[in-house]
Amino acid sequence: MKTYAFGADIGGTTVKIGLFKTSGELLEVWEIPTETRENGAYILSDIAEEIEKKIEQRKILREDIEGIGMGVPGPVSPEGVVLKCVNLGWDIFNVEIEMTRLTGLKAKAGNDANVAALGEMWQGGGQGYQDIVMVTLGTGVGGGIIINGRIVPGTCGAAGEIGHIPIRDNETECCGCGKKGCLEQYASANGIVRMMKKYLEENPDAKSTLRGRKTYTSKEIFEEALNKDKAALLMIDEVGRLLGKALASISCVVDPQAFVIGGGMSKAGDILIDAIQRHYEKYAFHASKNMAFRLAKLGNSAGIYGAVKQILD
Repeated sequence: MKTYAFGADIGGTTVKIGLFKTSGELLEVWEIPTETRENGAYILSDIAEEIEKKIEQRKILREDIEGIGMGVPGPVSPEGVVLKCVNLGWDIFNVEIEMTRLTGLKAKAGNDANVAALGEMWQGGGQGYQDIVMVTLGTGVGGGIIINGRIVPGTCGAAGEIGHIPIRDNETECCGCGKKGCLEQYASANGIVRMMKKYLEENPDAKSTLRGRKTYTSKEIFEEALNKDKAALLMIDEVGRLLGKALASISCVVDPQAFVIGGGMSKAGDILIDAIQRHYEKYAFHASKNMAFRLAKLGNSAGIYGAVKQILD
């Protein structure tokens, strides 16, 4: 194994780049804007230029670099082919071949959620496990599946799209994906706010400190739940029920060692994890009831850690 590796987490607004030792030590991290003009034609060349600058600045020998790992916000085939990235303007092309052409270094790419899961398994909340499912609860609901220490991307790079598991049949509003009744419509930060507003509208006698507020966030719902607000507690229980049911279904197929819960909503901590685990145990197949639930630890850096881990594998 060589001494150094680079990880790049490509987002719609910024690209986070990390210089690592292959032992897992993060030496330096920095960000550059994501240049999406002309259908993202300059994104990879911008990353390559930054890496070349860092190599020169730190006087790193190229023969000491294992390669460049990348997390991409869209489906990526096992061969490194991006199957369209709407946020970046990318169509279909092999991102690994292009990065190698630009830098002369080995490159490996994967879907950003899958790559983040790999990072958490390697150096975060999933340490000690080789089979995990990561669930990211933020603006949406994402996920990543790691089996035997390796990403499971799926045929179309779409494995781990946990947020689009159909969970309710009577939904009238559309999810961002175009379907109705997806888990993301309820278990995301936006979803719990939507459920709370709907509940208070449909139950005018329900008392809540959130009633009458023009706007509020998922964070405020969790804060009020900690203050024993009954409506807020009810919403968190419902999120826990829907997530617990979905994860019980996943465990019947994947049978992981642990679920790692990340994303902005995971900052709620035990009140959320306890709700998920309580309902999971009700729905889970008997052989999988004693599942480990862990909080993610790497935050927004999980992607660069996982990007590097891809190269090491």
